[in-house]
Amino acid sequence: MARRPKRRNRHRGRLIDYPRRGRTSWRRWVPSWRHVLTGVLLGFSALAGLFAVVYASVDIPDENAEARRQGSVYYWADGSQLVSVGTVNRQNVTLADIPGSVEDAVIAAENETFYDDPGVSVTGLARAVVSVVKGGETQGGSTITQQYVKNTYLTQEQTATRKLKEFFISLKLNNKQTKQEILQGYLNTSWFGRGANGVQAAAQAYYGIPAKDLDPSQAALLAALLKGAEQYDPAISKGNHERAVGRWKWILDRQVETGRMTKAERAKYREFPEPRTAAKPTSLGGQTGYLVDIANKYIKKSSGLTDKDLARGGYRVHTTFEKDRTQQLERAVRSVRERDLDPKKRPEDKYVEIGAASVRPEDGAVVAVYGGADATTRFANNADTAGVPVGSAFKPFVLAAALQHGRGITLESGYDSEGNLISGGPLAVSTHPPGAVPGGVKVTAPTTLSEALITSANATFVQLGKHIGLKKVKELAVAAGLHEESLARLDKSFPLGTSTPSAVRMADAYTAFSNEGMRADPYSVTRVTRDGEEVEGFAKPELRRAMDASVANNVNNVLGTVAWTKLAREKQLEPFIRSQALDGLSAGATGEGDRMRSAWFIGHTEGLTTAVTMFRNKPGTPQLLGMQGVGGDKSDRGNAFPLRIWSAYATGK
Repeated sequence: MARRPKRRNRHRGRLIDYPRRGRTSWRRWVPSWRHVLTGVLLGFSALAGLFAVVYASVDIPDENAEARRQGSVYYWADGSQLVSVGTVNRQNVTLADIPGSVEDAVIAAENETFYDDPGVSVTGLARAVVSVVKGGETQGGSTITQQYVKNTYLTQEQTATRKLKEFFISLKLNNKQTKQEILQGYLNTSWFGRGANGVQAAAQAYYGIPAKDLDPSQAALLAALLKGAEQYDPAISKGNHERAVGRWKWILDRQVETGRMTKAERAKYREFPEPRTAAKPTSLGGQTGYLVDIANKYIKKSSGLTDKDLARGGYRVHTTFEKDRTQQLERAVRSVRERDLDPKKRPEDKYVEIGAASVRPEDGAVVAVYGGADATTRFANNADTAGVPVGSAFKPFVLAAALQHGRGITLESGYDSEGNLISGGPLAVSTHPPGAVPGGVKVTAPTTLSEALITSANATFVQLGKHIGLKKVKELAVAAGLHEESLARLDKSFPLGTSTPSAVRMADAYTAFSNEGMRADPYSVTRVTRDGEEVEGFAKPELRRAMDASVANNVNNVLGTVAWTKLAREKQLEPFIRSQALDGLSAGATGEGDRMRSAWFIGHTEGLTTAVTMFRNKPGTPQLLGMQGVGGDKSDRGNAFPLRIWSAYATGK
């Protein structure tokens, strides 16, 4: 009997039984639980695959340039901050230099699960995506890791694409860096308002202290600012103050709730830690720009760093500048200007410029400068720029060269009216009337070299320079610290001060007279670091001998007489003379016999040598203007004013 062929199952070979067999009508289209489970598994597999592909394709990018940029911080000699300069006011610090109270406040306020989460917030991402789909901006809810990624690796734009990148980079970063490294980076890159990027800059901006000195109450306010400084800086408005106080309280309470602070400690902080008044944005105005200019010149000279290197920022520059002396010098200049100059009434008082510098003889440290009225309106640094003839203030170098190299020449030596050097005994009385005598030297009367310096006798110094040799004078001036390029050509006017050294260099060169012939190159920076590493080249300059001790002492003794003579002639300084017991007073200056377009006074007392110069410089005019008539007819061609500035500075009045 033949077998009947088997009936082929028309459903065999279907991978998915859908529509469902054995069902009729609409029931065929209702998925079974197997269908649902399979769909869910396939969906999760697809998402996992997509996640893996995206995760693999997204790399941690290089830090953006803004995150790497830091301000360079300059410090006064006492270690307090002078200024932070650079496009970004940021000073990176390690977590070891940030108190635990800051960490506790920030984590309690921003991300209490920071040490346990994978670096991302899924709910925060979901809110952001929904918001973008609805046409709104992305929402908050990011973890500390995500905020750090946004600050450091991405832009601040609010888009879904940026948010997705932030999510995946945060996951990778969380696996690559420790939580401590992430938190440190976050605290160094976050915006706190008042131009402050990072907690170190914020501590300075709000409380004038480094981050390591913040207490838990101050830390809570800084943590509150992370929500939006424009809304929580208490100094901006009354509403801001109310919001800041409320969030400050909440952050302290949250620390108790999360176990980061005890109730007993919380009870200590009931008074809101009012920050100091918001300062104007950091700038290089006033004297600050001139100080930074001098420091940067010294840095480049000593270390080989370039302007491009300095522009990268991140340097910590410790200077020799003393805050109180710099402010005192500025006050002295301002007081004399306001009292004695009136450009509205006297055209001669227009375009008057002043420069000054103080140097410590024992080591050459520049402790104060006055570079001009304001570095933002006149950047030329009057304290450190060559170009102003020094006049009779140069004559002590001529005398020193003569005593150093002239055989038999002493302070009692002099020239008779015939132009002959007399090294001892009474000087011969001239047999010629004043005027031209043999040799072409113009004399008025015989005088000793010491008297010639006191009276600023030009003829004597012209003859002395010729006698000793102008090259010898130049060599001694260079040994004393004047730059060779600032010295004038060697002609008969050279001993009269046609050279144009800066105020810094003149002050430093005069230290050789008060320091027994020893002097050091002027320096303005003691230490420079970057990223905790020392920059080499900032050892203190060594003292060197510029002239014999006996020569320096002899010249300095005469300069002491010069100083008292100048002071005695100024009636306004009589109270100063009577009241002050000045230590080691000596000075050199320009005088009424000078016809240079400048006035100088270089004075030493109380262990400090200070040079003050005044000149007239109209912007756009290459030549200096004349000093005749500045301050009125009795100002001695303006020579009275550097002396008045110096005395006001020396006495603090």
